[in-house]
Amino acid sequence: MPAHRDLFERLADAPVVPGGLPLVVLLTGFTDAGGAVSGAIDYMREDLDPHVIAVFSNDVLLDYRARRPIVTFDKDHLTEFRPPRLELSLVHDALGQPFLLLSGYEPDFVWDAFAETVIAFAREFDVSGLTWVHAIAMPVPHTRELGVTVSGNRTELIAAQSIWQPRTQVPATAGHLLEYRASAAGLLVAGFVLLVPHYLAETDYPAATLSAIDRIASSTGRVFDLDGLRDDNLEYLAKVEEQIHGNDELARMVTGLEERYDAYMANLSDGGAPSSAGLIHESDIPSADELAAELERYLASRPNGDEDKRN
Repeated sequence: MPAHRDLFERLADAPVVPGGLPLVVLLTGFTDAGGAVSGAIDYMREDLDPHVIAVFSNDVLLDYRARRPIVTFDKDHLTEFRPPRLELSLVHDALGQPFLLLSGYEPDFVWDAFAETVIAFAREFDVSGLTWVHAIAMPVPHTRELGVTVSGNRTELIAAQSIWQPRTQVPATAGHLLEYRASAAGLLVAGFVLLVPHYLAETDYPAATLSAIDRIASSTGRVFDLDGLRDDNLEYLAKVEEQIHGNDELARMVTGLEERYDAYMANLSDGGAPSSAGLIHESDIPSADELAAELERYLASRPNGDEDKRN
């Protein structure tokens, strides 16, 4: 049985879980460029009808003042109190293949106990491996496929997909701790860091969610119907292109990012190292941030009826 039972409640009507399933971890928190993880959670919960196994305790794990629950006020009374959710569920893909999903907010407290509990669940259900995804902002163009950095011990995925392999120190997330502890426990682990265009990082970018789910599919062998998200992305990109074509400075920035990205990828094809050299220039960030703010203001000004929607 998992340790630290005060961290979660196992549902009395929880489904029977077959052994040997992959475990997918999607936690929102410190960084979620382009809304990649939150979009993937929405897709999994709304389209795949997850069956909840265990609910983690908000009172133990959540800082309510940092991430306030939502309350609905209807004219003169309250009709709903909607706190954040962190759940372990059994989910089935488009072909009916099952997998385990840990989804919701990144815990604010007791990370060690949380990681120990998740590893204990992994052992109880004899999971075949752990896959997790998060996304960071990078000076890359939206006109190219989203790149990814892959960590963990799935060497075949690292060799096939990881285009950027820096040596650096970064602020940790609970997902990093889970990867670190799962690897130490002998589990197969794949962590995907999506490299999202920094000028779109503060928007809900459907391509980021599409890439997140595609990486999960490549790691777990599960199949997902993403036609709705692809339609959302085409509509989103059309609006981005409209704004860029009307702004010479934005157009020059994107062209410069394209040239640098293409040179970097050509160097990789010729056997170059997937490091930060050639992909990131310090001079990119300040001016690009100013342009990003302008683009974000444009996207935020769209009428409500024209906002991005996820299926």
